[in-house]
Amino acid sequence: MPHDDQTPAASFSELLATRHSARAFRPEELPQEVIDDVLTRAQRSPSWCNTQPWQVHVLSGAARDRFSKTLGEAVFTQQQTADLGLPVYAGTHAERRRESGYALYDALGIERADRDARALQSFKNFEFFGAPHVLVLTTDAELGTYGVLDCGGWLTTFMMLLAERGIGAIAQGAIAMYSDVVRDFLDLPADRQVVCAVSFGLEDETDPVNAFRTSRAPLGEVVQHLRD
Repeated sequence: MPHDDQTPAASFSELLATRHSARAFRPEELPQEVIDDVLTRAQRSPSWCNTQPWQVHVLSGAARDRFSKTLGEAVFTQQQTADLGLPVYAGTHAERRRESGYALYDALGIERADRDARALQSFKNFEFFGAPHVLVLTTDAELGTYGVLDCGGWLTTFMMLLAERGIGAIAQGAIAMYSDVVRDFLDLPADRQVVCAVSFGLEDETDPVNAFRTSRAPLGEVVQHLRD
């Protein structure tokens, strides 16, 4: 359950160490005041020249269900169109992605050669993994890379604030792979670019998928200290 105001808050370092992407949720919705409180606090995220380029749409109830149905149909009938471009994984990035994927399948008991089971698991992105709420994050196209960077900062802040309240969440780039579908559904203007979605709600702690954890690269692979 979400933490109440009397529950001691974990330190930021503790949240970083324990936060993970939830891939199974309980169906009950969060109170509107809890969602609004997290969104209000997320507004303190820093941004380039304080432009605050993020805009969000939160879908719940029947709107969430219609959105899921629309996206699910698009997967089988439309080409992918990503406002920010389709990612290319190579070298170390491909290796890390593969390791993460295999660890997920192992947690679910899915054989690596079982393409059907892997496809079904991937399709759960468009069912929002059963989460009762899904948020769509967009940026102002004219701000380019800086706007996307600021939205990334907002995204991290939002997800950490959810974790602080004991709320599960997962950021989903898969939704942004159908940007045109998202734009039509939400009636977004042409100058809004779809960054990603975030599915969130109370985590289903009985589902083995939520015991899955990703690894992190050692510091020596990502940091260089220059002194002279």
